[in-house]
Amino acid sequence: MEERKPKILLAEDDTNLGMVLKNYLELNDYDVELCRDGILALAAFRREKFDICLLDIMMPNMDGFKLAEEIRDVDPDIPLFFLSAKTMKEDIIQGYKLGADDYIAKPFDSELLLLKIKAILKRNQELNSKEEEQHEFQIGSYAFNSRLRTLAHNGETHTLSPKENELLHMLCEHKNDLLPRELALKKIWGSDTYFNGRSMDVYIAKLRKYLKDDGNIEIVNIHGNGFRLVVKE
Repeated sequence: MEERKPKILLAEDDTNLGMVLKNYLELNDYDVELCRDGILALAAFRREKFDICLLDIMMPNMDGFKLAEEIRDVDPDIPLFFLSAKTMKEDIIQGYKLGADDYIAKPFDSELLLLKIKAILKRNQELNSKEEEQHEFQIGSYAFNSRLRTLAHNGETHTLSPKENELLHMLCEHKNDLLPRELALKKIWGSDTYFNGRSMDVYIAKLRKYLKDDGNIEIVNIHGNGFRLVVKE
């Protein structure tokens, strides 16, 4: 099955620029719908599913600012770039106030635009993947919710710190298996230095304390390699 290409809504009334940009993006594996004015662009947005919007500001019938407002009413989270010859500070500020992810002044480098599009789509993909991750875990007699950062046991709920929460989440994802020390350090602390390692050991000790009321749970130190969250059934 062929992989779906990311779909771009391009609202641009300059015929030459619009076609050049559309062709360039399509050569780079994007599906592009080009609209010549704001009303046509809004109709297309309501009709189809897009991954990102590229909006000129000075367009007939409906300008890019008004179009952005209408798009945000339909989908508050879709990435949105303004492509504009309007470079006054007030215009740029208005663009960002409307929720633009970027404001790119004309003339611009098409390759740079392409890199920015790839970066924003990758960011959104990673955020969506994170939202789809499992966030509720049963750890013996404990109920752990990583989205709420809560650990509940016998009617009492404890709120974890961000690092405690992320570390316990990773242990749960590797339950009864090895969580490599280097992996946890790089993901949570940013690097696997000696001092970050000592800090992680402190957080492991805290998690052991939180989970101590269930004898079937143990966080085992695998010397030099990492940790195992062992839960006996």
